[in-house]
Amino acid sequence: MPSRGAAGIQPPRSRRSVLLGGAAALATAGLGSLCSSATAQSTLTRITPDIHSEQVYSRARGGHVHMVLMLPSTVPTMHLPMVVNLHARGGTARRSSPNGFISHLTQEVAAGTVPPFGIVAVDGGEYSYWHESTPGDDPMAMLLDELPRWLAQRGLGGADGHPFAVTGTSMGGFGALVYTRRRHERGYPVDAAGLISPALMTEWSEMEEREAFRSADAWAELDPLRNLDALGDAPIGVWCGTSDWFVDGTRRFVRRADPEVAYFADGGHTGSFYTSVVPDLVQFLARHAPDLDELRS
Repeated sequence: MPSRGAAGIQPPRSRRSVLLGGAAALATAGLGSLCSSATAQSTLTRITPDIHSEQVYSRARGGHVHMVLMLPSTVPTMHLPMVVNLHARGGTARRSSPNGFISHLTQEVAAGTVPPFGIVAVDGGEYSYWHESTPGDDPMAMLLDELPRWLAQRGLGGADGHPFAVTGTSMGGFGALVYTRRRHERGYPVDAAGLISPALMTEWSEMEEREAFRSADAWAELDPLRNLDALGDAPIGVWCGTSDWFVDGTRRFVRRADPEVAYFADGGHTGSFYTSVVPDLVQFLARHAPDLDELRS
């Protein structure tokens, strides 16, 4: 059942820049399509998102990474607010989003039911848990110190380029909470954090199998369940299946953190569950999106 503040949420129903358009873009980026209304259904074939994939050099990660920009195609992009989406374990920027995320967002923006914003994804390392699990390869530093510059250079994310919100699935959900913490510690907190099936483990033996932390102490220092106070006051939304591998840790997080949205329903750690909650995720983020006209003024 949703927790406090969830009354408005409905149950889930080379360096060269490349522009990926239409069905080819969705296939290449690993994104499907999803719409929640007859209006969205009727416009789906006419309105497709703009998806750009390019390589950028990350000093923090010690090499080139892919950055994927997913933008609704019906609004100007200058200073468009952005959400950074963190991929799951074994994933990449090109396979970062739950099916339908950008497609559903595009339909809602076109219909005027949500304010416009875009999504950015970057390669964080297949098994990094979005921290410096390997010396010299620090995806969290990339997110905090390099991504804002990359976005600002492209006229995205407001004057400073910082994403207003973060989302993540599985390992990306863990990383989203670490990112939320680091932004709070630096004095420019996120406006929202959306987590789908976050990989919150209750025992070191579970995390040790992932080989992402050098020791139990290193994990405990970053584990969101042990550092709730460090997250600040950012609104958080959580969606998890009751048969998910990480449901115990997620329930523990919900009990202790009291997020704005907490949704549990039948489902596992699967793409079908992730896709089913996309409409709710979009609505949650939209409630906390900055006003685009104010950013441009």
